[in-house]
Amino acid sequence: MESRSDIQELTLEEVMGDRFGRYSKYIIQERALPDIRDGLKPVQRRILYAMNVEGNTSDKGFRKSAKTVGNVIGNYHPHGDSSVYEAMVRLSQNWKQREELVEMHGNNGSMDGDPPAAMRYTEARLSKIAEELLKDIDKETVDFVLNFDDTDEEPTVLPVRYPNLLVNGATGISAGYATDIPSHNLSEVIDATVYLIDHPQATAVDLMAYLKGPDFPTGGILQGIDGIRKAYETGKGKVIVRSKTHIEELRGGKQQIVINEIPYDVNKAVLVRKMDEIRLNKKIDGIAEVRDESDRTGLQIVVELKKDVNAQGILTYLLKSTDLQVSYNFNMVAIDKKRPQQVGIVRMLEAYLEHQNEVIVRRTQFNLRKAETRAHIVVGLIKALSILDEIIAAIRGSKDKKNAKDTIISKFGFTEEQAEAIVSLQLYRLTNTDITALESEADTLEKAIASFNKILTSPTEMKRVMKKELSEIKKKYGSPRRTVIENEIEELKVETEVLVTQEEVMVSVTKEGYLKRTSLRSYGASKPEEIGVREGDYPIFIEQLNTLHHLFLFTTKGNIIYRQVHEIADIRWKDSGEHLSQHIALGQDETILKAFGLKTLDPSATVTLISKEGFIKQSSIDNLFGRSYLTKSFTVMKLKTETDRVENIIYTENQQEKDVFLITQKGFGLRYPLSEVPIVGAKAGGVKSINLKKDDYVVNGIVFDTTSAKTDILIVTQRGSIKKMTINDFDTLGRAKRGLLVLRELKSNPHRVAFLLDGSKGKEYTIRTEREKEIYLASSSYQVSDRYSNGSFILDQGIDGSPVDIQTDIFYDLNKA
Repeated sequence: MESRSDIQELTLEEVMGDRFGRYSKYIIQERALPDIRDGLKPVQRRILYAMNVEGNTSDKGFRKSAKTVGNVIGNYHPHGDSSVYEAMVRLSQNWKQREELVEMHGNNGSMDGDPPAAMRYTEARLSKIAEELLKDIDKETVDFVLNFDDTDEEPTVLPVRYPNLLVNGATGISAGYATDIPSHNLSEVIDATVYLIDHPQATAVDLMAYLKGPDFPTGGILQGIDGIRKAYETGKGKVIVRSKTHIEELRGGKQQIVINEIPYDVNKAVLVRKMDEIRLNKKIDGIAEVRDESDRTGLQIVVELKKDVNAQGILTYLLKSTDLQVSYNFNMVAIDKKRPQQVGIVRMLEAYLEHQNEVIVRRTQFNLRKAETRAHIVVGLIKALSILDEIIAAIRGSKDKKNAKDTIISKFGFTEEQAEAIVSLQLYRLTNTDITALESEADTLEKAIASFNKILTSPTEMKRVMKKELSEIKKKYGSPRRTVIENEIEELKVETEVLVTQEEVMVSVTKEGYLKRTSLRSYGASKPEEIGVREGDYPIFIEQLNTLHHLFLFTTKGNIIYRQVHEIADIRWKDSGEHLSQHIALGQDETILKAFGLKTLDPSATVTLISKEGFIKQSSIDNLFGRSYLTKSFTVMKLKTETDRVENIIYTENQQEKDVFLITQKGFGLRYPLSEVPIVGAKAGGVKSINLKKDDYVVNGIVFDTTSAKTDILIVTQRGSIKKMTINDFDTLGRAKRGLLVLRELKSNPHRVAFLLDGSKGKEYTIRTEREKEIYLASSSYQVSDRYSNGSFILDQGIDGSPVDIQTDIFYDLNKA
């Protein structure tokens, strides 16, 4: 098949690249980004221009919006009517625009995100300040281009009498670029512009003496002077915008939070709903009701609180958790010389002044041409009136108008324009009074021409005119600042006390990893031993705590799980509780070894961890967990081998005068000061705790107070023998030594240590054997033996089997507590 000359062969990449490139350029230049000179997007410029052309101005009546939208689409902007109408509505919304450019009658939407009425119902006209954007457009001040169908002309930019880009700001998303320019106070912007006229080398910081920061139509409080400075210098920066609130006292000791201004661009209805959801979901306790009391007099949201709650704490929580406070990111991008640029305020105002300079030059040239033309004619008329009779005679003797003009030109030396004016004179102008009027006009025109020439030749005069015109705008339209600026961003710290209702509860943890908190009512209605546990499981921790307290769980694999007590599931005493695996994955053969309930996290407190294969470490309690503690466990001791496991964890608030006592399976006991165990980070594996013989391992270890009179321990051997010892008299040797034997070595079937228990008065245990027998053990049943004793038997190894597990009987009696 032969190739045809009228068909191009192109790759998809070329076609896509070319078409998308052109489309992007169009979107960037002709739709989504504002021009740096007048601060308007094309659709906004076309709306304002169309309304001006039609005479739909502030001094005339309102006109149906649909008519304006039709004009804009038909003449300048061939896009959908909704895009034009929505842009027009936005220009009229006083919560979106700092200075509204369109006045609208009818429903033009609301802060609650309600849509405006259809354009056939609303009426609009240009606002007074919008006319300042269009002033002198008829004096050839700006370039015009043909419209889309070449039937009309439209301006490429408006003359704008004030820096509209900064005053009203802009927001838009195009291809590869987005813009977010906040609105500013008109008076402040003009003051900064005037300063820049006088000081062309001024920096953003210099201008900030006048232009303090954004001034949103919705007011509010803006925090972060550093963010403003950065944005003003570079075009990018971040600040915080928060609502204006105050706390009011009500009768009966109640209070309410009243909100009168909310951050810019926040949907009020959504904000109120979010705050009410916090009340409904009981995320914090203390909110009685959330009401939107806004009416035509102004915005007001009321958060009514319950009696005796922390109002400031609840307000802080609401600021942190809802759009009552938002961050605002400056991204000041505008079309500068047909290119999208990220700009600071100096470039914005420079570009405006360059534009203004051009507008004034072109306006002055236009006025000068007009004045010179008129002055020329006035001079001719004055001359004509002085020789009036001769001129009349000449005209009467002429054949027609052209002949009369030619006669006047040749006979009296008038120019073509003057002759035209003379022959067109009406008879009443020949009265005597007219010559004085003409002389007065000639004088006025002479002064005007001199003035125009001065503007065009003297830069000082040009500056004076610029400043004068800006000052007039400020005087006419300036308004007080609405947004309060605070230098520092206040860090919002929500105290847990605000979020949680304080309540005393019973917390229980089982060996298999079930935990729960139970109300004292549910606990009191049951017997303590009626705790719900799975078969073979048993509780290792039962304690009365407050919902604001902390629970730490340590596992055999050297991990820590942290919970604030209020975060534990609230479950009846007779039910088994929630298993940790619902939120956190435990490793194989990993069980909960120890739990601690703490009122506060004392930074000086430590935990000492003792491992089976002879390692020991201390770590501070306050840095053992991270932010994601609800969904993961954290390493608190790095075990060096797969077979190693943590045998004990001891919590100490004061490490002074404390000793460590370890016992190994082969019966070696070692005592040394806790101060010999360095305090290290959570990830560390620790140091050597004892010099183990081959095939020996650490059964357990304790930390005890050397100042107490006696610390008793119980040693349980694999043969079922129990021995009680006081370890205060045990020799102190030093860390990593071999230790001294605590059992007498027998030649046949020697005793080996199976468990080391707390032998304090009142301690009770249940021994479980390998033959599933349960034997009760009370520490008070045994007398203290010396180091060489092997104790007395509690069970017969041949009949009952060896002990495999020991449960501490820890039931908690509320009546005794």
